[in-house]
Amino acid sequence: MATQLQGADAHITKGRSYRPMAEINVTPFVDVMLVLLVVFMVTAPLLTVGVKVDLPKTDAPTLEGQDEPLAVTINSEGQIFIQDTKVELKELAPRLIAITASKPGTRIFIRGDQNIAYGRIMEVMAALNGAGFSKVALVAEQLQPAS
Repeated sequence: MATQLQGADAHITKGRSYRPMAEINVTPFVDVMLVLLVVFMVTAPLLTVGVKVDLPKTDAPTLEGQDEPLAVTINSEGQIFIQDTKVELKELAPRLIAITASKPGTRIFIRGDQNIAYGRIMEVMAALNGAGFSKVALVAEQLQPAS
């Protein structure tokens, strides 16, 4: 036979059926999103350009722009990189054309090590110019004022 509940729980379970909760608890979701936001804020500056280059120094003012440029880097051994990917000079223009197919006016920054031969930088600039890229700039570090 069936037993009947007695005491404080008798009035809750008697005659009622189970109903699922229809509300969504967003607190765990917000917690996870805030943690991801902090992680991406910390790691984003580290992901910009990973090729170590000793840039030349200049006292020219910094140019401001709204869009994110592509970086072409030439290290001290004369190796060419698009962002972090090593490429050969003959592959440089076709790869950049493929990357910028949707945005033909993309700015390209050339980062050249100060110990590299000027002719190597001019080879890269000539390849970019020959491929139709008109917004090409050379990157240098800001000159520190003498104290």
